[in-house]
Amino acid sequence: MGPVEFLVLAFPGEQVGADVVTPLVALQRTGGVRVIDTLAVTKAADGSVRAAELSEFEHLKDLVAGGDPVNLMGEEDAAEAAELLEPGSSALLVLIEHVWATEVAEAFRGAGGRVAASVRIPPEHIDEAHRALANAS
Repeated sequence: MGPVEFLVLAFPGEQVGADVVTPLVALQRTGGVRVIDTLAVTKAADGSVRAAELSEFEHLKDLVAGGDPVNLMGEEDAAEAAELLEPGSSALLVLIEHVWATEVAEAFRGAGGRVAASVRIPPEHIDEAHRALANAS
C-alpha cells in the first residue's frame, strides 16, 4: 500500500459541489490515488454542523457510485473539521492512498525504512519562494 493522507478541503458555501468531486474521481480513475473514504461537512450560517457521505447528496451520488462504502471517518472527524470552518461554508474530508507511490513505499518498508517526517507545503509558499528568488537576482 502507498502512503495514506487525510485531507480537509474547505470551501465557501454550504454545499460541496460536483466541480470539486469530479477531478478527484477522475484522478482515482487514472490510478494516481485511491479514495478510501470521504465525508462532507457543512457548517450552516447559524453554526450548526451536518456531516454526510457523498452518496447521500443527490447531485453527487452518481459521481461516487460503485465500490463498497468504508466509513472510516465519523462524527469526531466531522466535529474537528467543523472547527476549521467559518459559518456558511463546507468541507470535503478525504482519506486517500497515493497509489503512484506504492512501489517506492514497498521498497522502503522492504529495506526496514520508515517515514521519519512528512510535511505538506502549500502551493502559495512555493510561489512565494519563486518570487523571492526572482527578486533576489
